[in-house]
Amino acid sequence: MHAPPAYTAETEGVVVRVRPSYLAAQSDPDGGRWVWAYQIEIVNLTGSPVQLVARRWTITDAYGHVEEVRGQGVVGEQPVIEAGDSYSYASGCPLGAPSGSMVGAYYMTDVDGRMFEAAIPAFSLDVPDARRTLN
Repeated sequence: MHAPPAYTAETEGVVVRVRPSYLAAQSDPDGGRWVWAYQIEIVNLTGSPVQLVARRWTITDAYGHVEEVRGQGVVGEQPVIEAGDSYSYASGCPLGAPSGSMVGAYYMTDVDGRMFEAAIPAFSLDVPDARRTLN
């Protein structure tokens, strides 16, 4: 078994890595439901702590349906990530299509109270070994 691809973005010393994976056991293609998990790692390469206070996602499926998701923190937390440290969590996303993509940003604050956006790289959600039709 091979590790899923990692998608990476860096903004102002904050690195975001995403590893999506298809969850066949939770999906129901005949019922029009496909489910993915994704593992996120946020690495703080700045010289001081940062706090993740909010998130924004844009989720697009292969049929062009777009969903915007915004919220406080991640998985019920607003973690402080110390300089040189990292924070990881897992979440999931159901789609009404066999493929799609996600992209977004984390709203971070630094020790001076300055807020900035750390990019979440665009990543694809594709059923393994499925053929993708592009328009």
